[in-house]
Parts: sequence; structure tokens; C-alpha cells
Amino acid sequence: MKRTIICSLMTLSLLTNLHAKENLNPVEIMQEMLSKMEAVAKRGNDTNITNTNDSNFTLGKYGTFKFEKANDNVYIMHGPVVGPNRENEGFMNNPAIIESEHGLIVIDPGGNYNVGKKVLAQIEKVSRKPIIAVFNTHKHGDHWFANKAIVEKYPKVDIYAHEHMIKVSKEGEADIWYDILNRATKGNLEGTKEFAFPTKPLIDGDRIDVDGQKFLVGYPKVAHTDTDLVIAHENSKTIFLGDNVMKGRLGSFDESSSIFGNIELLEQIKKDTNYTLYVPGHGISGKRDETIDPFLNYLKVLVEEGQKAYDDDKESYEVKDEVLKKLEWMKDWDAFERNAPAHLNKAMLEMGERELESEE
Repeated sequence: MKRTIICSLMTLSLLTNLHAKENLNPVEIMQEMLSKMEAVAKRGNDTNITNTNDSNFTLGKYGTFKFEKANDNVYIMHGPVVGPNRENEGFMNNPAIIESEHGLIVIDPGGNYNVGKKVLAQIEKVSRKPIIAVFNTHKHGDHWFANKAIVEKYPKVDIYAHEHMIKVSKEGEADIWYDILNRATKGNLEGTKEFAFPTKPLIDGDRIDVDGQKFLVGYPKVAHTDTDLVIAHENSKTIFLGDNVMKGRLGSFDESSSIFGNIELLEQIKKDTNYTLYVPGHGISGKRDETIDPFLNYLKVLVEEGQKAYDDDKESYEVKDEVLKKLEWMKDWDAFERNAPAHLNKAMLEMGERELESEE
């Protein structure tokens, strides 16, 4: 409506000014008027394009999200440190981009097609170079379902993931996560199917060179899941940890996870690396100890207290309240009261499994 009124006023103004010119006949007046209106319309279209590119990625009470330079040629958008819900539209992870000479490499672009389009718009504010590769850290859809938006714009892009992640995702894990995230976000996964699965399988110890950017990937076999990759960007000395580390929230462990394996992995990373930047799957990136230690210490408390209960032939629910008191410093982490008891129970179940294995 506003645009129509403006155009009408412009037309009236142009006609008035042109009639004032004594040497123009009606045809010339109309031609000049149309020429000027086309120029104005073109400027309006250009303005619309600019406004679209400059639009913010804002999620209600969670604020506005953008990519910020974190280390050398590495940019990170830290997502809201909460579980998937309607207001965050299923965006909750930490997408990252690495700028090379000729293109961009993306790590974990996000949790659905609609979020992916918004993340892509923010990527283009950093650089208009094409996306030439994507890495997915593990099978959980909140990290990789946004592949779809990238593939739509760059159909030939290479998407890397561990070979087991690709296998189980195609065999049904993607559908499970689609249902989980679609319910939690009240239907924001529209357009996410058909899934854009990773296309380039990796194994432990693989080295990849993408346009001069060198990556070393590690596969712990079982930690947060049985599909995890730890991705070291050797040029910038940045390590992408996936959900093997979280800060500020507690996600879920599933049947493929191992709390003991997660502890072993993080202790090994602390022993073997001293990189510049450590990027968790959820929460703020930082130096090695400040990033890894809170989650690692949490897991260690679960195992230590769980072992005492196991040795005393107690169930996890019997010692839950006592254990949570020892984790008072974590009480403000998202989903702490819901997931910490479940994690304690899982740790004790693993103790039973390890005991049975040792007896065989």
C-alpha cells in the first residue's frame, strides 16, 4: 500500500514538472516520465536486495546471531545454549566457517533447512566466496540438517562426515532426529527433506586439504555417539569438538554413546593438544582447559559418585539428589535437572556392562 501511494505521488510530480516544459509534446512527456520511473524502480529493487542481505538473524528472547572472527580465518556463530524449541526454531549449535583463498568451508551448518537459509545469509555477510566444502561432526540432526540449504545453492559441494555417520543416518537415524526436532520446534523443519546427506566418508586419521586448508580428523569410535569426528584445522590451530564437549547445557546421550569413552577422549585431547581455539558443539569457544574442563569434570563426578553407588548395590535414583548437590556449580546449565539424573543412570549401566565384559 505504501509503495503504491509513493508511486502515485511520483507520477503526479513528474507529470507536473514535465508539463511545465513548453518544448515537450505529450509523447515525449510520457517517454521521459516512464524513463524516470524505471530508474526509480531499479533503485528500489537494489535497495530491497541490500536490505535482505543486511537483515538480522534474530530469535526472540535469545537475541541476534552473526558470525564473528574467532581465530585467524575462522568465524563462528555461537547459537543459543538451550534445547530445540519453537522460539529458537531449532537453532542451537555453533556453525563455523573457514575462509580459504577461493572459497569457504562450513562446519555443522545447523538444524534444519529454514535455519540453514538464515545461516547462509549470515555467511554471505562475511564473504561472497562460494562454499566449497562442509564438515558434519556427528549424526544428530541439529548439527547437519541445514546441509540442505547449502546444497540447494551449491549443488556440487563436498560434504564430509565419518563413514558410520553416513551409514546410520541413511538407515533411519535422520528420520528419528527429524521427528524429534520437528516436534520440539512445532513444525519448523518444513523443507528439510529430502535430506542432504554427507557425500565424502572419512575414517580416523584422515588428512584433507581443501583449497590449502589442512584438516586432520579423529574418530574416537564411541564418545558422545558412535559417529563423532574431532576436526583439527591445522592452519589456524582450531579444534572442532562437536558434542563431545558442551558448555552451558546438557544434551542427551543415546544408546550408541559412552560416558567412559567421552572421558577418555577428552583426557586424550588435553594430553595431546594445545591449540589456539577449542570449539564445543554447544556453548562458547575458548582455550583448551576453559572449554573442556567443565564438561569433563562433570562426567568424572558422575563416574566417581556412580561407582560408589554401584559398589554399594544402590540404584541411581537412590543417590541422585546427593550427586546433584556435588554439581551445584552446574545448576544453571540448560536441562541440568532433567538430563543429569539420566546421565548418572547411564554411567552406572556402563559400569555393569564393563563388569560383565571383564568376567567373560
